[in-house]
Amino acid sequence: MIETIALSPGVTLRYCGDKRFKKGAVSIQLLRPMCEQEAAVNALLPAVLLRGTDRHRDLQEITFRLDELYGASASCLVRRVGDIQTVGFFMSFLEDRFALPGDEVLAPVMEFLRELLLEPATEKGIFREDYVESEKKNLISVIEAELNDKQRYATSAMLRHMCQGDSFAVPRLGTIETVRAITAERLWTHYCRILRNSPVEIFYVGSAPAGQVVRLLKPLTEQMGQESEPMPAQTGFFPQTQENEIFEQMNVNQGKLAMGFYTPITNRDPRFAAMMVANVIYGSGATCKLFANVREKKSLCYYANSGYSATKGILNVSCGVDTENYEAAKAEILHQMELLAQGQITAEELYAAKAAAVSSLRSVPDSPGSLEGYYAVAGISGGMMNLEEYIAAVEAVTAEEAAAAAATVKLHSVFFLKGGKT
Repeated sequence: MIETIALSPGVTLRYCGDKRFKKGAVSIQLLRPMCEQEAAVNALLPAVLLRGTDRHRDLQEITFRLDELYGASASCLVRRVGDIQTVGFFMSFLEDRFALPGDEVLAPVMEFLRELLLEPATEKGIFREDYVESEKKNLISVIEAELNDKQRYATSAMLRHMCQGDSFAVPRLGTIETVRAITAERLWTHYCRILRNSPVEIFYVGSAPAGQVVRLLKPLTEQMGQESEPMPAQTGFFPQTQENEIFEQMNVNQGKLAMGFYTPITNRDPRFAAMMVANVIYGSGATCKLFANVREKKSLCYYANSGYSATKGILNVSCGVDTENYEAAKAEILHQMELLAQGQITAEELYAAKAAAVSSLRSVPDSPGSLEGYYAVAGISGGMMNLEEYIAAVEAVTAEEAAAAAATVKLHSVFFLKGGKT
């Protein structure tokens, strides 16, 4: 059971008391509007903060300190949750009851988290320039790696075209150009500003009582969010451009097809469970229609699958296909959606889809990391917080409800990365 505790104006703790694990976890996320002006600086900030603090000046000293804390770990968090981008850290640590007699872990971990966020290594009153430039190179390498994955490139290009005017068009990590333009001074100014005016979400899972966690977090939270500006409510996707088809040619062996659909059903809609099951039947399960028909039966592609971005109500299809099969593959992908919307769902398809969805949901409580990933995102997105109710809703979905959900899905954009010499 998740307990939601307001620590101060703009600062929220989601507390999950759980004694099953040897390790606990804590995350802290500053909430920012997902926008082109901030995406890159938000993505860069936690990496620079993790390079060193005022007391632990570099990565070596950071590593030594984490080793002293029974091998605790700290990693950056940069998430896109619908219209919101999150900036922060995730820490995993040994529970106090497994430490040596007289040793504490939770208290010094909370203090180290405060140190990471609020006492960065500085030079001349701003971030160290060498740390900023080093982490800019690392972030650019990550963005380049995503661009070199041609299916991810096709999906990203499709979303940029489809979602013009919407936050979902903005790359989660920004662009190479916007990263290169960041200076140490600009990053410092942004950091100081968002500490004051960003809503803060903290998630804790472990065996410590809620009162103890609140007390240990106080030195951190009392320095944050004093002027927090509430984030606007999450919105579904409302097209601002006409349906379009975009082609690009690149020297690749296999063409990459990305198709963007939208639906009014988000994770804040009572029909959400039906939409999720419909997506699994369509293109996310081992027995899904896209795999069984587009790939196996008709041999029109190398792979085909779908993903459902529930916070926005966007469904995308990814497909590897030879250029000569493009039209046939696209037509069959659309045909399978039509069949789904018409209610052509076998009992086996419905059973397998619900079983896969429920299995995934039942695995959430298996580790502190998966608990944090589910509940932290659910809290920010406005999704269903009660996991058992969510599972019950999925198990209750009928074929008719899944078909009705699929009938709300409309195609908007198609992007095809054609193979061959440019």
